[in-house]
Amino acid sequence: MTFGARGPIDAPQPRRRRILSVAELSRAIRGVLEGAFDVVEVRGEVTNLSRPQSGHLYFSLVDDGDGRESSRLSSAQLSCVLWRSSATRLRFPLANGQKVIVAGRIGVYEPRGSYQLIAEAVAPDGVGELQLLFEELKERLRKEGLFDGARKRPLPFLPSRIGLITSPSGAAIQDVLRALYRRHPAAWVRIAPVRVQGEGAAREIAWAIRRLGRGRAVDVIIVARGGGSLEDLWAFNEETVARAIAASPVPVVSAVGHEVDVSIADFVADARAQTPTHAPDLVVPDLADLCDRLSSVRRRLRLGLSSVHSRKATQWARLLRARILRDPSLLPARLLERCDELARELRIHLYNSGRQWDHALRSLFLRLEALNPLRVLERGYALVLDGKGRVIQDAGSLRPGDPLDVRLARGRVAASVVEASEVEAVETVHEDRARREDSPC
Repeated sequence: MTFGARGPIDAPQPRRRRILSVAELSRAIRGVLEGAFDVVEVRGEVTNLSRPQSGHLYFSLVDDGDGRESSRLSSAQLSCVLWRSSATRLRFPLANGQKVIVAGRIGVYEPRGSYQLIAEAVAPDGVGELQLLFEELKERLRKEGLFDGARKRPLPFLPSRIGLITSPSGAAIQDVLRALYRRHPAAWVRIAPVRVQGEGAAREIAWAIRRLGRGRAVDVIIVARGGGSLEDLWAFNEETVARAIAASPVPVVSAVGHEVDVSIADFVADARAQTPTHAPDLVVPDLADLCDRLSSVRRRLRLGLSSVHSRKATQWARLLRARILRDPSLLPARLLERCDELARELRIHLYNSGRQWDHALRSLFLRLEALNPLRVLERGYALVLDGKGRVIQDAGSLRPGDPLDVRLARGRVAASVVEASEVEAVETVHEDRARREDSPC
């Protein structure tokens, strides 16, 4: 005890120390962090991405810094985990180097005494990243042939059942229904209410397309949504929606956003409407225009029938004025006259044909007569045959006593060889040749 001017003073007691274990300190830190932060959104660049067989995703987020490598190495880093249940809902492939916004809760991993961000949702950071994802999916589906015009089907001319997939609380449903009933009041519309924005919207849209196309419950499907940003319209850029449209057994019309908005659904659909209000113009004809067209066709048909009737009436009147109808007895006479004409023409034809054949036969006969060897005998020549009926051309082939048959122009003579000399015949031939050579002619 210490005494002062006014009496004794109590000395301060020494402070009692509290020593914590590692686990107690980790739990205390965990309680402080998890209590101080509810749900946070953190922007950063993905690095150290790991994909174990469990399906969970482990990665880190780092700040961009000023783009230099030294700044990146010294920048802050946050460990993140995305459980498999949340990883399956990712609408884009996560990769190192991507700039993302991660939403989740702060958690402390007590065995290592480190804190991490337990991610519940991951989205690309800014329109630029979304546009890159859009172009990547667009190019992949284009290579698969989902955008080819050959696979797209024509819309029915006058569908009796129309399927409408849209939000029940949006303005698009009212615009489409008003335009449909204005153009075609008798149209029957089956509405499939879905979410058109946010998590799970793409699955609902794809499910509605498959449901309306099952069993061809409708003749055509309209997928409609009002305008918005690229993030707002992202459900219509999902691959599941694109493949549902491509697999639909009935034609699909995409009416998403305004005229300047373009989605993957527009490329895959069989037809694209610039706005939801424009979709009925593609799906159903205007009843007033259809009635006008029918009236025009009816007028043209009436004029055509009147022209045909007038022409046929004129032909009938001309037939009635014909003499053969006024006096039917003339018909047999005309038929007989025609038969006589045909008989005369036949006789003339047969006569001319007969003369031609006769002239041809006479020409052939004269040619044969000119070639007849018997005509030569009439000029004083004779035809000598041996005993076997062969023509004798060489005297050396004969012997004395051989029988001969000499044929003249008129009659024949039987003779025999007395003497045959081939030399005399040759000399005679030579004398005749020499005589012809000495002749001045």
